Amino acid sequence: MSTTKFEPSPEQIKEQRLYADMGMTDAEYDLAVEKLGGRKPNWTEIGLFSVMWSEHCSYKKSKPVLRKFPTKGPQVLQGPGEGAGIVDIGDEQAVVFKMESHNHPSAIEPYQGAATGVGGIIRDVFSMGARPIAMLNSLRFGELKSARGKYLFEEVVAGIAGYGNCIGIPTVGGEIQFDPCYEGNPLVNAMCVGLIDHKDIQKGVAAGVGNTVMYVGAKTGRDGIHGATFSSEELTEDTEESRSAVQVGDPFMEKLLLEACLEVVKSDALVGIQDMGAAGLTSSSAEMASKAGTGVEMNLDLIPQRETNMTAYEMMLSESQERMLMVVKAGREDEIKAIFDKYDLDAVAVGRVTDDKMLRLIHNGEVVAEVLADALAEDAPVYYMPDAEPAYFAEYQAMENVEPAVADYKETLTALLKAPTVASKEWVYDQYDYQVRTNTVVAPGSDAAVLRVRGTNKGLAMTTDCNSRYIYLDPTTGGKIAVAEAARNIVCSGGQPLAITDCLNFGNPEKPEIFWQIQKSADGIAEACLALDAPVIGGNVSMYNERSGEAVYPTPTIGMVGLVKDLSHVTTQEVKAAGDIVYLIGETTTEFGGSELQKLVDGAISGKAPAIDLEVEAARQASILEAIRAGLVQSAHDVSEGGVAVALAEKTFASPYGIEVTLAGSATTALFSESQSRFVLTVKEENAAAFEAIVKDAQKIGTVTEDATIKINGETGVLVEGTVEEFRSAWKGAIPCLLKSEA
Repeated sequence: MSTTKFEPSPEQIKEQRLYADMGMTDAEYDLAVEKLGGRKPNWTEIGLFSVMWSEHCSYKKSKPVLRKFPTKGPQVLQGPGEGAGIVDIGDEQAVVFKMESHNHPSAIEPYQGAATGVGGIIRDVFSMGARPIAMLNSLRFGELKSARGKYLFEEVVAGIAGYGNCIGIPTVGGEIQFDPCYEGNPLVNAMCVGLIDHKDIQKGVAAGVGNTVMYVGAKTGRDGIHGATFSSEELTEDTEESRSAVQVGDPFMEKLLLEACLEVVKSDALVGIQDMGAAGLTSSSAEMASKAGTGVEMNLDLIPQRETNMTAYEMMLSESQERMLMVVKAGREDEIKAIFDKYDLDAVAVGRVTDDKMLRLIHNGEVVAEVLADALAEDAPVYYMPDAEPAYFAEYQAMENVEPAVADYKETLTALLKAPTVASKEWVYDQYDYQVRTNTVVAPGSDAAVLRVRGTNKGLAMTTDCNSRYIYLDPTTGGKIAVAEAARNIVCSGGQPLAITDCLNFGNPEKPEIFWQIQKSADGIAEACLALDAPVIGGNVSMYNERSGEAVYPTPTIGMVGLVKDLSHVTTQEVKAAGDIVYLIGETTTEFGGSELQKLVDGAISGKAPAIDLEVEAARQASILEAIRAGLVQSAHDVSEGGVAVALAEKTFASPYGIEVTLAGSATTALFSESQSRFVLTVKEENAAAFEAIVKDAQKIGTVTEDATIKINGETGVLVEGTVEEFRSAWKGAIPCLLKSEA
């Protein structure tokens, strides 16, 4: 074994506990020694162990939680464990999708952090052999009151737009929530959706002893070294020093790589392909060998490098972007190389598949690392973390459901429409090219985006959702609501929910109260996935989302895709014609815990999250989808943040019409409660009887009006009255106004 003269010896690594700086514990170091047959790891080997055994790559603290999720179903072709999950959509076609976080990099270098998050998730999808057709995102920021908060928001959006627009994949949907807990630690979750024919599905396996390992794409530099480790620790005031752990993206290079890879997957010379994501060359080589039960030997002298004198350690741990690892049938390398030459990309044979199950690295003619692939990819320690119910939970559960005090309903509705979480996100999505490739049927701004499946009459509806305030107050209930709301958005768009991907964003799992949040929200998500027949086909865990000890709200974001069986079923939220009947579906009770109104009035959240009955939710979604497919529904919108008043106002904003309704019960509750499993639909008068026969709990509350006004009556008279334009301008102008204001 050899180490370069610049690197500490195996003895120094042990004596000086240098592994601790890489995030490894003493016990983990001892386990690595055991995996090496009693030999002390050298500098390169300890680097391999540290990244592969990081939380970001191994899920060592979250695996026991992830086992709770239902991952199978007749529609699932590929569940967790590959680059992305795959779901059947009929006609020998499938949808491929995955969501990933890029939180820590975006906190440090927001433009590149967000851009490379987009690039990485795109590679996960096309590494399966699928053509990416859409991007979505889920973002969390502070309140847009500080200069830093505004800078992070503007730069993250610019990074997403810059990468997605350049590569030519439409960014069609997403969600953004603003809360003080995200001020120092924004969350940037990117989702990619792709299409594939069953026959083209690829796996990341290094199969076939003697086959060739090929490195393709961009050259390797020193950017992103220890990115996986960096993402597995808390942010601190000193984190600015971690800029080298943030990668730099090149969307034009990625576009070439995408097209080349999609050409290569048509060739039977290809055996396996995997993105070099977190942990770069290390994870792709070790995981591909481990999955195939083989070994991989690579000569690092052959790795295309853009910097001089790179060490084995640097090459293996670099997270330079736009790179893939492939296994190709021996003797057919030139066919693959010819494809990449056409796109002016490197495609270099760097190694071979072996039968000894080892990851063996050669550099400068010497073996510099020799580790069992399984030891890196499969044998990371698994921790069963202690959990403890936080004191606040019992305190909040004991609180009565009370109405916040509201003096002026119109003023309050206007203030809610201006709240950045509720306000129009047009400032954001106008920066995205959401029509590129011309498949977008429903653009950003409705409940879910819809894209046509070209060559068919089918569509795909897609959304991201999570109300982290509910999850903070009650993780189990909040987890159920996150899945249910995503499904509501799909159903309101005319789609049948198929499956979910998730981004589980939490604080430090070593704190028992945080791990309790993780466990309980997973329970809620799992229960809702079973009730709504939407298995988990993959996702991402992002822990340690804390800044100087302050954790973000638990934010397990749900990305969901649904099938629109016929594009004639596509439904949007805005009202369509004067005279249509407005229906409210679902019961409204006094539920304000974690609500927009509570936050507006109290400046903080407390109490119980809204209750949810998953049986009622499932039945209601099924009946509404049936009515939509029967052609009986003109418009559909779920009731979420801000309650019925906000939902009604939002239904008028993209139309020339107004709305007049009468709501029963206490005015504040009727207008602003956030009770779950509710929808506002409009139906032509001649279809009312047929609609009511299917959706049996629909209540007529009013009509769509010719004049562009919003009038909401209550038991005591008019509660809210004003022009659509005055409400729309408050809603539309809120985010631009906050960004222009002095911090």
